[in-house]
Amino acid sequence: MAQQFGDYQLEIYLGGLAGVTPAMPMSFAELERRAEAAMAPGVWSYVAGGAGDEHTQRANVTAFEQWGLLPRMMAGAAERDLSAELFGRRLASPLFLAPVGVLGICAQDGHGDLATARAAARTGVPMVASTLSADPLEEVAKELGGTPGFFQLYTPNDRALAESLVHRAEAAGFQALVVTLDTWVTGWRPRDLATANFPMLRGKCLANYTCDPAFRARLAAPPEQDQAGVVREWATVFPNALSWADLPWLRSLTSLPLLLKGIQHPEDVRRARDGGVDGIYCSNHGGRQANGGLPAIEALPGVVAAAEGLPVLFDSGIRSGAEVVKALALGATAVGVGRPYAYGLAVGGEDGVVHVLRSLLAETDLLMAVDGYPTVADLTPAALRRLR
Repeated sequence: MAQQFGDYQLEIYLGGLAGVTPAMPMSFAELERRAEAAMAPGVWSYVAGGAGDEHTQRANVTAFEQWGLLPRMMAGAAERDLSAELFGRRLASPLFLAPVGVLGICAQDGHGDLATARAAARTGVPMVASTLSADPLEEVAKELGGTPGFFQLYTPNDRALAESLVHRAEAAGFQALVVTLDTWVTGWRPRDLATANFPMLRGKCLANYTCDPAFRARLAAPPEQDQAGVVREWATVFPNALSWADLPWLRSLTSLPLLLKGIQHPEDVRRARDGGVDGIYCSNHGGRQANGGLPAIEALPGVVAAAEGLPVLFDSGIRSGAEVVKALALGATAVGVGRPYAYGLAVGGEDGVVHVLRSLLAETDLLMAVDGYPTVADLTPAALRRLR
């Protein structure tokens, strides 16, 4: 029998009979409030903030309200199967941990990437590990146990360094490569500008660079002796405005499944598909990079249609199980969560991430039960109606 994620609520209610109430928040609003209190102001602005006046960031969330799930009764949903297949592997659920570049400093001990990987191992929810981490990718991979991990690449303009990062990810056991396309330059982020704070320019979350032989070869002195030199060199190699002419090279870097992240236009999907990618990652970076754009969920149906059967991963605006269900119904193969688990990490470390993931899965499971959708395959566009 498939795992019944909704049983998490039974655990909570039974705990209440013994006088135990949850230590972690049960609503996103309270989780966000407590995370702000737990984070340093500069870290909070970086994680919580978005581009411009943050209209797109807000729209990512509110756009889900324009879709309503149509309930079906007597549908045999007493037991649900949330399992999903991705790159030949059957996963217990379609949820995954989206890459967050400052996870390390979200945690109170400064090792948030490791804590998140351990939470992934405990829940079976795959993790997309960021290039920008406080601990080397090899150490992150070790904590994943049997849970799949994907490596997210910010492609440097030094091809030798890019190749080194990818080959390290392969050797560490990551099972796919996710290339982010929309962050070769930083968007206009007033919250960060107000604190004059950009973590990487302060030497934060650069462990994958400082331990990489190709990066170290570029330095005049060992990283341990010259942090300012590390930051200068990182700022030199990070910007890389990729073009479609670079896709054959990216494809040649690895035999792992290759996904391109940040795609929202159907024509870009077609070019990526023709270029040999194995999956599309529909996302607008949670509204962090560009203001004034479409909510990502509005782009999803067009992306799915153009993908013509390629897996489509999705993130941006996921705050609850209801959004997970709607994204699946609109064609997402797997749905990523970002800020909520980063907030859980800040408030409760590894246990906080586990709580956020179990809560999202429980709400997804119970919503499918109440509304009569026994499996992920039952969630199709026909299950939704536009609200006016």
